[in-house]
Amino acid sequence: MHWTQDISTAETRIRPYIQRTPVIETTSFGFEHPITLKLEHMQHTGSFKARGAFNTLLGGSVPDAGLVAASGGNHGAAVAYAAQRLGFRARVYVPEIAGPAKIALIRACGADLEVVSGAYANALEKARAYENETGAMQVHAYDAPATIIGQGTCFAEWDAQGLEADTVLIAVGGGGLIAGAMAWYGGSKKIVAIEPETSSALHAALNAGAPVDVEVSGVAANALGARRIGAICYQLAQAQSDMVMSLTVPDDAITHAQQRLWQERRLLVEPAGATALAALTSGAYQPAVGERVAVLLCGGNIAPDPLEVPHAVV
Repeated sequence: MHWTQDISTAETRIRPYIQRTPVIETTSFGFEHPITLKLEHMQHTGSFKARGAFNTLLGGSVPDAGLVAASGGNHGAAVAYAAQRLGFRARVYVPEIAGPAKIALIRACGADLEVVSGAYANALEKARAYENETGAMQVHAYDAPATIIGQGTCFAEWDAQGLEADTVLIAVGGGGLIAGAMAWYGGSKKIVAIEPETSSALHAALNAGAPVDVEVSGVAANALGARRIGAICYQLAQAQSDMVMSLTVPDDAITHAQQRLWQERRLLVEPAGATALAALTSGAYQPAVGERVAVLLCGGNIAPDPLEVPHAVV
């Protein structure tokens, strides 16, 4: 793969369809030095996922059967939104743990939605069966080159906005976002993968020496609850092991970081969106003296929606 070139091409391809999300530097949260935040929860449908969805749809040939996706919620909303913008049919499978707010968002974006019992892996089984039955294009949430290249545009954009950090902290579910970061930076920056203790597929894979199945639960499970890390993410992490660090944080650290983002910066994010920051606020990650740290806030689809408006525009 020519990751950097492909990400640069994708950034140009999807630019008319995505938001250029803001970056702020803050001295909040009691840290000795400022940190940089990328507000990707302000992307269309409330997460970075729109990048991978648009890149997949714009870079391939969509069949008459349309699209199919499995999702914990955010990816499904992004695929539904991209399909609606580009005039394609979309069918989305989500597990019950996606929650009413994300389910409502997917429906509002016009997708044909089916809620299934279990977790993301069960939704993926349904999506694969639908793909085989109809010939629809599968838009994978994290383990596909087009998805990862699309997510990598977040970091290309961040660099263009003047990112000067030594280290970037990123929440991990199935691994699409952090794979995009590793693909773009190619080992030139330290990347810290942050996962909930109760949903830690990458951490388990790195400890086991291969992707393995993990149990999934906790406050961020509907966004970070992949049962097994994506193969591409694992391969990139192994290849860049000198520059990739993996940490886990407990649920209470995640909810505490979520609360502090609201209280100190008036940033309202879902638990997954606060997971990377939780490594700093909990002390799980302690920067070295003079280390410049950046944190990506990846999702804002909080449940329940505190200001729910029927048929909201996304």
